[in-house]
Amino acid sequence: MASDLKDAMRARDQLRMDTLRSALSGFIYKRTETGRDLSEADELDVVRRLARQRSDAIGEFERAGRLELADKERTEREILLAYLPAQRSPAEVREIVQSVLAELPAEARNAGAVMKVVMPQLRGQADGNLVRQIVAEELAP
Repeated sequence: MASDLKDAMRARDQLRMDTLRSALSGFIYKRTETGRDLSEADELDVVRRLARQRSDAIGEFERAGRLELADKERTEREILLAYLPAQRSPAEVREIVQSVLAELPAEARNAGAVMKVVMPQLRGQADGNLVRQIVAEELAP
């Protein structure tokens, strides 16, 4: 990410520079908070959190009618998402949910129990809201 920051500086891409600096700052904050060097999983968590913050901000700006700020946040989110592993498709998530449901006994088939099994398998690979929606659809009578 540091080399990408240098490339953005050379290209005078201010938005990319600001976004990457915010991620690097997040790494430093997390390292200070934990008191140890960050693993790759820790760094991915920081980037995921920053991308989620951008998603939340997009919704808020759109509700307030500030479309130019929503577009800026959307671009920043896309920059951050490029550093995360590819997300699973809804069809892949549905397959995992269905396989978990097949393994669970009938009396244990509730949203909480399914989410408890599915989310560790999909950590960082699927949005929790998507997973929750698919679980609800699969549990619906």
